[in-house]
Amino acid sequence: MRECCACLRKLHFLGVTPLAAALLKGSASIRAYNTVSVETGHETLLSCPYVSKASLLMVTWKAKCSTCCLLSYRSDRNETRKVNCSERMMWKYSPDSDPALRIYPVNLGDEGNYICEVVSSEGNFDFFSSLSVTVPPTVTLTCDKSRVAVCQAAAGKPAADISWIPASNHSTEEEVHHLDGTVTRVSHIHWVNSMLPTVTCLVTHPTTNQTLSLSCTQTTPSREKADVVKPPVLRETIYENYQPQMVHMNK
Repeated sequence: MRECCACLRKLHFLGVTPLAAALLKGSASIRAYNTVSVETGHETLLSCPYVSKASLLMVTWKAKCSTCCLLSYRSDRNETRKVNCSERMMWKYSPDSDPALRIYPVNLGDEGNYICEVVSSEGNFDFFSSLSVTVPPTVTLTCDKSRVAVCQAAAGKPAADISWIPASNHSTEEEVHHLDGTVTRVSHIHWVNSMLPTVTCLVTHPTTNQTLSLSCTQTTPSREKADVVKPPVLRETIYENYQPQMVHMNK
């Protein structure tokens, strides 16, 4: 009730007549619900029910009542107003023909609930949209000398799924939840099969599917070569005074 009253005060600030405010405060004759998912950095369009231009009195977008972003249009004055809304939020087309809300580029802070309220001579129409923002993870695959392969899907929303090819029951997994709602998931596997030197990591996510392969061949420590001692080079002069008959054998 407090939020509704606060929004009505802001509608009054926008120049909404008491009659239109009373219509908006009353129960709508038609309500519709929609769920939208979009990747961060992309564009999204939130739809609003179509009402003929002749019967349209006012259309208002309300986003996140904690900050009460209000985007409104009055047909009698052909006037649009914006209060507490980001510059990235705007009408996609002319609000009297199609009052869809355009958000570009989308970021994580845009996630939440949006309401399009239409007041017309035919009745009131509320269209609720729940916006979910996804973030693609940054994927890496590494392998150390002990043949432990590490596949990481960093800062994704929602958390990515990690699997190995071929499948293994010996992998371990951990995840870290960040303050912005993203999740980093890390999977470790000890690659001991010498017949398959290449390890493959498969990352599945609503925004992307990635397959990374890496050679994880076991490295054998190099053996130190022993120094080869070469025989001394004897000069021929040492044989000049050699006389076989002077050699005596001790008996």
